[in-house]
Amino acid sequence: MSKVRKRREALVYHAKPNPGKIEVVPTKKHASQRDLGLAYSPGVAEPCIEINKDINNAYKYTNKGNLVAVISNGTAVLGLGDIGAEASKPVMEGKALLFKIFADIDVFDIEVDAKDPEKFIETVKNIAPTFGGINLEDIKAPEAFEIENRLKDELNIPVMHDDQHGTAIISAAALINALEIANKNIEDIKIVVSGAGSAAIACTDLYAFMGAKTKNIYMFDIDGLVSENRTDLLPNQMKYAQKNQNLKMVDAIKNADVFLGLSAGGVLKPEMLKSMAKDPIVFAMANPEPEIEYDLAKSTRDDVIMATGRTDYPNQVNNVLGFPYIFRGALDVRATKINEEMKMAAVKAIAELAKKPVPEQVNIAYSETRLNFGKDYIIPKPFDPRLIGEIPPAVAKAAIASGVAKQEITDWTTYEEELLERMGSEDKITRLLISGAKRNPKRIIYAEADHLDVLKAAQIVYDEGIGKPILLGRRELILELMNEIEFDASNVQIIDPKSEKQREQREEYAELLWKKKSRKGITLFDAKKLIRERNYFAAMMLEKGDADAMLSGYSRAYPAVLKPILELIGKEKGVEKVAATNLMNTAKGPIFISDTSINITPSANELANIAIMTARTVKMFGIEPNMALVSYSNFGSSNHPSAKTVKEAISILHQNHPDLSVDGELQVDFALNRKMRNQKFPFSKLKNLKVNTLIYPNLDAANATYKLIKELNSSDSIGPILMGLNKPAHIFQLGASVDEMVNMSAVAIVDAQRKEKKKSL
Repeated sequence: MSKVRKRREALVYHAKPNPGKIEVVPTKKHASQRDLGLAYSPGVAEPCIEINKDINNAYKYTNKGNLVAVISNGTAVLGLGDIGAEASKPVMEGKALLFKIFADIDVFDIEVDAKDPEKFIETVKNIAPTFGGINLEDIKAPEAFEIENRLKDELNIPVMHDDQHGTAIISAAALINALEIANKNIEDIKIVVSGAGSAAIACTDLYAFMGAKTKNIYMFDIDGLVSENRTDLLPNQMKYAQKNQNLKMVDAIKNADVFLGLSAGGVLKPEMLKSMAKDPIVFAMANPEPEIEYDLAKSTRDDVIMATGRTDYPNQVNNVLGFPYIFRGALDVRATKINEEMKMAAVKAIAELAKKPVPEQVNIAYSETRLNFGKDYIIPKPFDPRLIGEIPPAVAKAAIASGVAKQEITDWTTYEEELLERMGSEDKITRLLISGAKRNPKRIIYAEADHLDVLKAAQIVYDEGIGKPILLGRRELILELMNEIEFDASNVQIIDPKSEKQREQREEYAELLWKKKSRKGITLFDAKKLIRERNYFAAMMLEKGDADAMLSGYSRAYPAVLKPILELIGKEKGVEKVAATNLMNTAKGPIFISDTSINITPSANELANIAIMTARTVKMFGIEPNMALVSYSNFGSSNHPSAKTVKEAISILHQNHPDLSVDGELQVDFALNRKMRNQKFPFSKLKNLKVNTLIYPNLDAANATYKLIKELNSSDSIGPILMGLNKPAHIFQLGASVDEMVNMSAVAIVDAQRKEKKKSL
């Protein structure tokens, strides 16, 4: 993607359809005059009175307990430097978004036009009563040290400068595990630090808190070794001052156990890495170019244990592993500060999580057969859904134990369940899906590429490395549209099935089609005519192995697209009927709904098979299926044939697939309301489980439900996802949005990966 277009896309993303990335939405009813009278005058006076009596009631009657301020003066923004308060706002809004989607914390971003530390501190102190916590961001050193220390001392809510401590906490967790793998003790190791800014100091401070000896730490900045003779050092840096003022990094790194890089790309040379001790630990965290490239480091030393700040290499030190969850735990016990004990609790929780078995959805997201604790996996992945259930409780417990919590948690099991219910954002599954597709991109046919929105989706898939598009349609029109949207991809295959250029391929495909269908009344002439139609051409291209997946349906009726797919692409072994499911990304998490587009009134046996296929599809997303077969009745309360069909399907599933978490028949409210279901039907196989899959007894109900959810709740829908085909072919909803088509592209690619893996077994 060209820099010009990338720039324009970034600007459009921030400007349209509404400027910015966050908004404020009401959380209480406001439809009636009564509601408004409670929300504001006169009803609002009552909580004001209660808070005046006891200031802690602000946590009871307002959002203070779940509200964090992300505050900056814009003096050290990303790699842009001192760009000012207003120019820093997009970054602060971005941080607000991360807080919300990963830990369900509300944020106001506040940009303070004050470079003078005293004025900045005064401003933050004056607005602090609004918030339950303060996240300082992008403030340059040395002012950042003074500002954070003063605010921590002078405020009674948690304050953290994430640029310092976020990196420190994640890298410390990585260090614990790297040392375990290398069989080294932190008290004995020699550490060389490249960089002496706020992040480097915070990392080194935490390593020292963990037991590293300052005499064994050699810190370098742009002027050389941090040494006792220098007069330009800050007190925070002087802690690590060495006596040997002439020592160069190339000499200091000899026999070093750890290299910590928070400086500039290319600082660590291969010969320097070669001189390090056995099983060297290298944290090269400069971005975008690490102090030494990952591949270069691995080719230089096969025993190196490596971490970077990059997403495209193992062991990414990413602050999002820490700050949302640390504040979540601190807020939930109303901590007055984030102290060293809480930071260390986060460090240990992150380190321990990397040693636990990894959920399948994380393996899928990173295209791994099985992530296991070792050199290439010393810290969890940012998309690991367990982070919210592990780190906040550890932080909260440390806050209570260290005496800085104003509120205790007694039922930790319930608390952890509540955290998992939050799960950050409803679109986390989409991020996981796209990440999984990127790990092993496949060739994907877009059968309607001469439509602008389809081409835009293909462009995103190409630019983001999600897949390898093959564009079908009128070549001249496709090229014209590509030029219009600056889709610069000379290596992307463009095919016009009707063109003279494709005659040979068309003849070959027609012959294959005729052989497949000759005993079903199709002549060779008919086959040649059909193969000119793009969906037959695309399906045959997939069937022959000239592509890995296909997508169509944006501009054509569903049955017209489905027909060639069913005729040319066989069913998976053991599948009697193809079916479809839709994934709805809802505020309560992902919900799969089947069968949404194919089987009108399935029999009990067919319904059971739909459930089995849906379970496999849900697992493709790395989610363990908890399925309810739904009806208007509950567990035999009706003898109507429709309800009896569901009951018979459940009997088949329980008898033949006892390992599946499935039950019914159930009304939808009982299926989705775990508490109500447990009380009324404690015997159910779904007891204490969160249902994430609904199997409907007929097409009317399933199709209407998913479209109702989509329209009323503005929920993203991924689907229909075809189930039971031998090869990955999927159909867009008519007039699907660009985002929906990108998501379906990721589904098709992950499906292709799964089928490829299955065939190789």
